[in-house]
Amino acid sequence: MTAVLQAASVRGDRPLEDFLSAYRKVSRAFYDSSLTDAELARWRARQLTTVLHHVTDRSPFYRCHLAGVDIDRVTPEDLTALPFTTKEDLRREMYDVLSGPVGEASIYYETNGTTGTATPCPRGPKDIATSNAAVEESWRRLFRTHFGDRMPVVGLMGPSELYAFGDVFTAVTASLGACHVKIWPESPRVGFQKALRLIEELGVEVVVCAPALCLSLAKAALHHGYDLARLPVKLFLVLGEICTPQFAANVSTVWPQAVVRPALYGSQEALCIATGADTGRLHLSAPNYLPEVIDPDTGRVLGDTGEGELVLTMLVDGIKPLIRYRTGDLVRITPAPRDAPLPGPVVEVVGRVADRIALGHARLYPAQLESAVLEGVRGCLGYQVVVDHAPGGGDEITVRMDLLSRVADPDATAGAVAGRLRALTGARVRVAVDTDLDPVTHTGSFVSWKAARVRDLRSAPDRAVEAARQVAHRYAITT
Repeated sequence: MTAVLQAASVRGDRPLEDFLSAYRKVSRAFYDSSLTDAELARWRARQLTTVLHHVTDRSPFYRCHLAGVDIDRVTPEDLTALPFTTKEDLRREMYDVLSGPVGEASIYYETNGTTGTATPCPRGPKDIATSNAAVEESWRRLFRTHFGDRMPVVGLMGPSELYAFGDVFTAVTASLGACHVKIWPESPRVGFQKALRLIEELGVEVVVCAPALCLSLAKAALHHGYDLARLPVKLFLVLGEICTPQFAANVSTVWPQAVVRPALYGSQEALCIATGADTGRLHLSAPNYLPEVIDPDTGRVLGDTGEGELVLTMLVDGIKPLIRYRTGDLVRITPAPRDAPLPGPVVEVVGRVADRIALGHARLYPAQLESAVLEGVRGCLGYQVVVDHAPGGGDEITVRMDLLSRVADPDATAGAVAGRLRALTGARVRVAVDTDLDPVTHTGSFVSWKAARVRDLRSAPDRAVEAARQVAHRYAITT
């Protein structure tokens, strides 16, 4: 945040500097737990009104979308006078959603466009400062827990071009005084072999990546002759797709010196929504958002806690604040425990609305399916669920699993996985141990968890599946 404030001072941008100064006070009080509920409520109410005036004044889309709404009467307690903003709105309206010309932004990003039109997601100084502040505080606490007073070398394994990953974590590591190295294996300038060499040579102790990459990196390390127990990695910070406790526990059996923690939950459109704690939980960046939980099928508001689709109203009047944005993510929001290492409600991401899948007599969220597959599993380097029609009717499920024989008991694992899935779905289930899994299983953060992990032979491939298969070759571990 300091760099942004300095830039504002150089430009003589007093309103920006005043906002960031006020925000910094609120953020500090929020994270040191001195911000009262009443103070947070006043901040949110004031920012909601500010943002609503901002978007109706400056965004062509919202000027029309919110026409007829008395925005001064809208309160954080009841947002239902405001219409939802959908992904279809963003794809249709494109630059008209922005609250100002692109030239007023600091950096231009866009969504990857794998399942639809790529939409603009620029970020301005306010957006960057307020979003990064939450990540910085989360990482400061995580690093203190795992490394004490020293800073680890951080390996960033994610995209930089047109994507916020590289810029966000570069800024955060710099602010914390930590060295980082960009070693995304998918980059043609890197690959797995070079990434592993640099992890060993530089003593990289923290790797920031998608959950699937924890396993593909391990498989690549074994392929290239490394001993996972001797590599310096101690902490995986993951983002980009669901990561169940069962997945995290399995990774620690593959990487015996490492643990998995959430880096953050967010998106190109909505920025950093929640940040990770050492408990494995994600905590909402409460000064920046008003959350609602809705029934994904009817749109009925269920409250600001509970289980359903997450809807967000952004509270920072930046270049692209979104109002009642339907994220398409299924979440479970609960109050933070008293002893939580971070403030803010706990956000558990259970999958995408579009990734719910009917199996046998059950309709499962991604997290339910992954939990059933990986509960108690050790030494799994990857898995894929293949679904087809059973010969006598109903569904037949085949779980393909890549297991380390020195860690896992293949027969016992297969029996336990099959038993759990039969009980959950009523379908016919078999488990096949296979060291040559389809590389599409590593594409979850790029397209969707379902496209990566589930091969559904009951119907033709949809757009997401086709997109995942087109990029699967990039994930070859032999590079």
